[in-house]
Amino acid sequence: MKAAGIAEGAALPKSRSGLEEALVAMDGVAVAHVEAFCCEQGEPILYVGILERGTPLFEYRPEPDGEVSLSEEDAGAYAGFAAALGRATSEDDLAEDLTAGHSMMRNPDCRAYQLRFAEIAEQRLENVQAVLARAADPEQRAAAAYIIGYAVNKRVVVGDLQAALRDASPSVRLNATSALRAIAVLGRDKSLGISIPATWFVEMLNSVVLADRLAGSRTLNLMYDEFSEGTMAQIKERALSSLFEMARWRHLQHALPAYLLLGRVSGVAEQEMAAAWEASERDQMLARIEKLLKPVTAKKK
Repeated sequence: MKAAGIAEGAALPKSRSGLEEALVAMDGVAVAHVEAFCCEQGEPILYVGILERGTPLFEYRPEPDGEVSLSEEDAGAYAGFAAALGRATSEDDLAEDLTAGHSMMRNPDCRAYQLRFAEIAEQRLENVQAVLARAADPEQRAAAAYIIGYAVNKRVVVGDLQAALRDASPSVRLNATSALRAIAVLGRDKSLGISIPATWFVEMLNSVVLADRLAGSRTLNLMYDEFSEGTMAQIKERALSSLFEMARWRHLQHALPAYLLLGRVSGVAEQEMAAAWEASERDQMLARIEKLLKPVTAKKK
């Protein structure tokens, strides 16, 4: 990072766009994304996402340009919920129940809006689906991505939410991820026939955006007790480099999901992974996993 004028312990860059332009100007860099996160021991962390040419890319779908929109009343309900959620967050009142396949929060203000979303999804589902897929306004799509998770028939909306995981707007991707996590809780009842492919969560691990990588790694750990052969192959083929990078991040809360995923992919017992983590032997464990996966990584090179 010295080539881009970034040094450990220095002040954050004054211009995010300027730094991203400097990074893209470097040889071999196709895309760059920079963001600050607070905090590690009171100091901000600068995450620098770089996509090198020839490496796996998490591609967004084209921005839609449709004029479709939620009704003023329905959009207002989502705006009200966002404000209530902000208050609940400041009060650390975020407890929720996902057993119905969607979030029902303990906070009364948030819960009242969520009950309203269930009514909207039942009465105007086609409009919500259309907004999520075609609305030009990303705020409208983000609202639709949240509301659609309250549909009575979860199987019907899984495809809509899977497509939204590739939306160009981070807020749409985040809401779609949250909705799918909740649906996965309901889907543990196999008689319901709810199937959520892991494909796009794996691809998120290659994103230059921090939120995507965290969403991908956390969701893969939370939603899938077991990986299919196809998912395991996809992780090994597409995401190992990203996982090792993430597992070595200094901010432990962000590094842990990728660390645990590597344990699952390599076949190291969960208890061993946890013991190494607690003993601050993360680097030693990652070196062991690299040796276990050496035939895979060698093949990729």
